[in-house]
Amino acid sequence: MGNGVCSRKQKKIFQSLLMVTVVFGMIYGGMFSYEMHKQLKRTEEIAVKYQQHQESLSAQLQVVYEHRSRLEKSLQKERLEHKKAKDDHIMYKLEAQQSLNKEKNQHDDLKKQYYELQERHQLQDDEHNKAIDEHKQRLDQLHQNKESEISKLKGIMFSTILLLGIS
Repeated sequence: MGNGVCSRKQKKIFQSLLMVTVVFGMIYGGMFSYEMHKQLKRTEEIAVKYQQHQESLSAQLQVVYEHRSRLEKSLQKERLEHKKAKDDHIMYKLEAQQSLNKEKNQHDDLKKQYYELQERHQLQDDEHNKAIDEHKQRLDQLHQNKESEISKLKGIMFSTILLLGIS
């Protein structure tokens, strides 16, 4: 009997210890799980930051590549334009030389036309200056008339005020 009672007590103690161990194990497991969850969240946040940083760098790199591509296209275009301008200049130079050789006889006529145009321009310039002087004179006359009218109106106003003040 003593063995049976003792074994029951031992069994209860063992069950209690087992239960306490299981409870502490569950508490420890819960705390461990919570800490792992917190660490996982922090790791995910860091991963998101790195992902955003990588996306930002990728976008910047894309912009740099696009800018480089535009610069290369622009450089290629400038080179083509330079070559075309150089070719055009050579063609222009040849045409100008040919034209100069053909047009030497026309030089005197052009010179005569130039002097006629210069004389006509001088006449127009003189007429223009004369018109400006006439406008200035008219403007000065209008200013004088205006000043005269203002003085008259001031005199009338002063007389009216004196008359009203006397009455």
